[in-house]
Amino acid sequence: MSWYVTVFRLVLLVALSAALGWMYGYTREAVILVLLVWIGFWLYQMQRALLWLANPEKPPPHTFGSWGELFSRIYSQQKKSSKENAQLQSTVEYLQDSFAAMRDGVVMVDKQGAIQWLNRAVEPLLGLRHPDDTGQTLTNLVRAPEFNEYFLGSDYSKPLQYLAVGENRSRYLRVDVTRFGEGERLLFIRDVSSEVRMENMRRDFVANVSHELRTPLTVISGYLSTILDNSKELPQRYIRPLQQMDQQAQRMENLLKDLLWLSRIESEKQDDERENVDVRALLQELKDELGEAYPEATIALNIEIEDKLYGNFRQLYSAVSNLVINAIKYNASDCPVTISWTSQFGRLRLQVQDRGIGIDSSHIPRLTERFYRVDDSRNSATGGTGLGLAIVKHVAAAHGATLEINSRLGEGSTFTLVFPKSS
Repeated sequence: MSWYVTVFRLVLLVALSAALGWMYGYTREAVILVLLVWIGFWLYQMQRALLWLANPEKPPPHTFGSWGELFSRIYSQQKKSSKENAQLQSTVEYLQDSFAAMRDGVVMVDKQGAIQWLNRAVEPLLGLRHPDDTGQTLTNLVRAPEFNEYFLGSDYSKPLQYLAVGENRSRYLRVDVTRFGEGERLLFIRDVSSEVRMENMRRDFVANVSHELRTPLTVISGYLSTILDNSKELPQRYIRPLQQMDQQAQRMENLLKDLLWLSRIESEKQDDERENVDVRALLQELKDELGEAYPEATIALNIEIEDKLYGNFRQLYSAVSNLVINAIKYNASDCPVTISWTSQFGRLRLQVQDRGIGIDSSHIPRLTERFYRVDDSRNSATGGTGLGLAIVKHVAAAHGATLEINSRLGEGSTFTLVFPKSS
């Protein structure tokens, strides 16, 4: 409304000046004079505005009309912006104080890779200096090739864990990167050396115990088999207990075999011989072998693609055989176990499907845990070790794949290994 009032005032002043000028014979001169005064007033107000904007902490100039409303609105926006900036600064300071108090190292990096902020906890982890390294390029200060390759990459879906070699000591570091803003990145660095050592001790313990148990177990199984081969010479009451002992010894041998294999897969020092694996040939070999071991079962192959997988043949064979053996054990007797090798949405899918008793959805999230049993009595009857799906999970992880499980009670189960396409 003030703009219309200003226009009305200008028109009124021009009209009055024209009327007065006409009365004295100076119409044009009177109009020009009024316009020059008006322009001078606006130039004066513009100068006041520029001086005020140069010192915004001062109150706005006092005036009227459109300029008064303009100053008032600018002042209101300044107060609002100042309040928002104060709140934002308070939030930033709070976050920085929180990060500074963390035991983990924290580094904020801009989109060019320069350090914006870092806490003191990162100093012994990455060898940075707080706050002297602010503004420096992170990759110029951290010399670890694994770190730089991960940081300069674009995939931060999984954290990086690597061995950082220092002058005084070496340690395992875990790096998590989160993107925010317009290309900025937030890095969390944690020393996981103790966790790695504990995990290595656990693996070594499992492997050593499994190795040590195999020899006495082999002796026990050998003597039991020898005795049972001459069961005709034994009293009848001893035969059943000896058969049960032999059955449990065989089960323990299978358990030790799975433990050793799982330990080998998990080991970071494993000799991972990779090649382009012909999946069609692998599945055909598996079908022939399991067909002889389980003559009562029917195994059907559904191979739609000829793609090969770059990976470890023995590990892949072990994973798929575990899935197929499970399917055979819990499948309906009159239905085949179907193994499919297909492609969907740019991913390779190796699927094992049965039409058996199925699994309740509450158990599915824990199926890949070691020794987890849906039903103890059922697993005892089938002779499972409880490690098969744990082996499958680790083989999948080693090959960049995921394991999908779909099952419904009374309808069967489908286990699918989803692989990225080999380049």
